[in-house]
Amino acid sequence: MGDDRRVVRVLLERQGRTYAQEAGITLADRPAPLYQLLVLATLLSTRIRARVAVAAAGELFTAGYRTPQAMEAASWQDRVDALGRGHYRRYDERTSTMLGTGARLCLDRWRGDLRRLRRDADGAAAGLRRRLTEFPGIGPTGADIFLREAQVVWPELRPYADRRALAGAERLGLPASADRLGGLVGPDDFGRFASALVRVALGEESAGDVTRAAAG
Repeated sequence: MGDDRRVVRVLLERQGRTYAQEAGITLADRPAPLYQLLVLATLLSTRIRARVAVAAAGELFTAGYRTPQAMEAASWQDRVDALGRGHYRRYDERTSTMLGTGARLCLDRWRGDLRRLRRDADGAAAGLRRRLTEFPGIGPTGADIFLREAQVVWPELRPYADRRALAGAERLGLPASADRLGGLVGPDDFGRFASALVRVALGEESAGDVTRAAAG
C-alpha cells in the first residue's frame, strides 16, 4: 500500500489535471460547465489524439460556444472553422453536425441543464450512461469520459474509473478496481487521479518513468 501511494503521489505531481481543466472548463454543478464537459466528451470519443480533442474544445469555447444555445446558434461552418483551428480536421464536418444536433437535444429534452439529466437518473451511473448515449457522438466511451470527469462535481459517482483508467492502473502495477483505487487518494482527488491514469493508458505519460520516480 505504501508503494502504491508513492506511485500515486508521483503521478499526480506529473499529471494532476483533469481533461476538463486542460480544456479550460471550470467544472461546477451548473448548466454551462456541464454542457462544456459534454462537448469535450463528444470530441474525445473519436479516434483522434486527446490533446487535439482538448485543443478543439478550447477553440469552440474561445469562439463563444459555451452553452447549448450558443452552439446551436452558431453556423455549421463556424463550428467547422473552430474545430479546424484546433486541428480537429479529420472529423470536423460530421462533428459540427453532431454538436448542433446535440445542442438542440440538450435544449429540448433537458432545457439546457444537464442537472435535470442527473435528477432524472437519480444520480445512478447506469441511468446517467443510458441517457448520455442519447446524444449524437456519445457512445459508451463518451459516456464514461463524461462520468469520469463529472465525478469531480457529482460525488455520488465516486470512485468512477472507466476501462481506460483501469488499464492505466494496471500498467502502473496498481489495483485494477475502482474501489481499491479509491482507497489510495482522498475522494476530492479521485477525478484528477482517474484522468492521470487515462494519460498513462494512452501513452501520454510513461508508466516506467512514474514507477522509477516513485522508487527513487
